[in-house]
This record gives sequence, structure tokens and C-alpha cells, in this order.
Amino acid sequence: MPKITDAIKHLIIINVIMYFAPQLLNLDVTNIFALHYPENENFGIWQYVTHIFMHGSTMHLLFNMYALWAFGTPLEQMWGKNKFIFFYFSAGIGAGLIYTLVNYYQFNGIYEQLIEQGISAIDIKNLLNTGQYNESLITLSNQTMSEFYSLYHTPAVGASGAVYGILVAFGLLFPDAKLALIFFPVPIAAKYFIPIMIASDVFFGVTKYSIGNIAHFAHIGGAIIGFVIAWYWKKNQFKTL
Repeated sequence: MPKITDAIKHLIIINVIMYFAPQLLNLDVTNIFALHYPENENFGIWQYVTHIFMHGSTMHLLFNMYALWAFGTPLEQMWGKNKFIFFYFSAGIGAGLIYTLVNYYQFNGIYEQLIEQGISAIDIKNLLNTGQYNESLITLSNQTMSEFYSLYHTPAVGASGAVYGILVAFGLLFPDAKLALIFFPVPIAAKYFIPIMIASDVFFGVTKYSIGNIAHFAHIGGAIIGFVIAWYWKKNQFKTL
């Protein structure tokens, strides 16, 4: 087992504190630290950073922290502490930004359809505040309206975007390393394994077949940012800081 490196150790400690401390103190910090839709009253620009340290469940936290340790350790050993921290936050923040852009596109697509049906901006605001609307005036499906409400109100949490950046960087720098999933314990080279994971996120994100409330486009965003940075560093062979 690889020895835990400094940056990863401190990131794990912060994540654990941010998860358990509010529970022990009986505090709900979701509206402060989770990433909300920009037009939501609870949105704050700092949430692009703080949401990386929030998790929705113990298993969510454990999976992300295990992946951070397992795949991030060789990257920090190769790049050094400062570069790894820059990479981690770049992937996490980039994941949040891309996630927001996708949500903005989806939200405004539905918003424009409501406007075209003669629903006023004030009525749409009331709909978003209460979750109630007159079905006789709106021809959109209940599923579409539920998605509209959810895009506005459901915040994103988790280090998954940053972790996906780490996974992509690991696959780029260690393409022949063998990886396996718990439910599919057959070792597959990272250069095949990680693209399959990302392709599944694209599929579930586009088709809406996802099981559970998973921010697939945050995963994709983190993967994109991670790939760009890791590819650039590999090409230019930056020295360790």
C-alpha cells in the first residue's frame, strides 16, 4: 500500500471534518457550502470551492477519499505537493463550472418553453418557489417540470469532479496500470478502464437513465479539465515544485 502523501492527507482530513462536524453539531450547512444554481437565492461564488469538500453520504465520502488516495498518491509523488493541489482544485472548480453551464442550458431551455406557452416570469418564479402550477396551462410533462424544479433547487456536493480529473491524469500517465471495479473484478488497463467510466457518465447524463441523483456532467467536467492539465504538463515536462 502506498504511503499517504502530505496534500492528500490534509485533503482527506478536511473532507472528513466537513462531513462529520456539521452532523455532530447538528448544523445544516448545505445552503452555505453546496453548489447551487446561480439564480437560486442560496448561491454564492465561493461554493465552486466549498462544494468539493461536501458529501451526501458516508459511502460517497469513502469512495471519493479512497480514489483520491489510490490514484492521487502517485500523481503527488510525481508532481509534488504544490502542483497536485493546483491540479485538484482546478479539476474540482472546473467540474463545478461545466456542471453549472450544462444546468443553465437545460434550465433555460425549459424556461423558454414556458414563456412560449404564455407563462409569465412572475408565475414561473412562483412555480419555482412553491413547486405548484396549473397543469391545464402547461403542456410540458410532469417529468420535465420536475427536472425544471430540481435544476433550480438541488445543489451539487462532492469531490467527484476533482477525483475524475485525478483518474484521467492517472490513466494518461500510467496507461497500463490494471484497475478493477468491485462489481466487475476483472483487471482492465487504465487506458481502457477510465474512458469506459467517462463514456458511461456521458451516456447517463444525456439519456437521463441515471440511477440516483448523480451529477454526471460534473464528473465529465472534472475529467476534461484534468485531461487538459495533465496532458499539458506531460507534454512540457514541468519540473516538480
